Amino acid sequence: MHFNRTTTKELVRPTLAGLLLGALAHPVLAQEPVPAPISELTPYEVTYTASMDKGISLNGTATRTLSEKSGGVWLYRTDVDSFIADIDESLILKWENNRVVPLRYRYRLSGFLIKDREQSIDFDWDAGVATGKYRGKSFKLDLEEGALDPLGFQLQLSQDIKAGKREMAYQVIDGGDYDNDRFAVIAEEALTTDRGDVDTLKAEKVRDQSSKRETLMWFAPGQDYLLVRLRQVEPDGSSYELRLNRAKVSSR
Repeated sequence: MHFNRTTTKELVRPTLAGLLLGALAHPVLAQEPVPAPISELTPYEVTYTASMDKGISLNGTATRTLSEKSGGVWLYRTDVDSFIADIDESLILKWENNRVVPLRYRYRLSGFLIKDREQSIDFDWDAGVATGKYRGKSFKLDLEEGALDPLGFQLQLSQDIKAGKREMAYQVIDGGDYDNDRFAVIAEEALTTDRGDVDTLKAEKVRDQSSKRETLMWFAPGQDYLLVRLRQVEPDGSSYELRLNRAKVSSR
């Protein structure tokens, strides 16, 4: 579920090109000044209805899971199944001091009307380097403190909003280089769903004012800050949207 950089760098980024620098286009809610206590992740499995409009309206489903493995390692995974595209995206990570520490990222996009795409990133924190492949070309980067991958930053975003942050910036490795991704919570908003109204915090991906791409996300405090809706509009007017269909959050 790339937040368009194709995806983001080209098709669907929720999921799934880098976030541009610029002044915030909207006022943000007041930031919580008190540091958040160390928190734990909560395993979950959620299913979304996914709709894509690229001249033809096409619907599908997206499933996202967060599960704990042995040794403090977690698996974060997204699977999108639709007529136009299938996406398999996964991350093996550690959760340390309220931070996602990515270890191994994999992304594969295949579709009927688009070119197949793959990306892999392996994080060697001891050596301080990240290696991977993007569009068949290998790359190697020095790891910056707090570096994230295209999927892990989405988990970090929800956890940071849960912790009370209202402006966030991440260094995300994508396409063989770093993107500076910035987000802001811009409103409290009630969403009307099949299950009734849901109180949410509405966030946006901050871009410069000349950008014609828009990404909006809605997180539900009453559902452990799960993403309940995502809408992305591309410069050509095509759009991608996710809406929460079913959620199973484990108790710890």
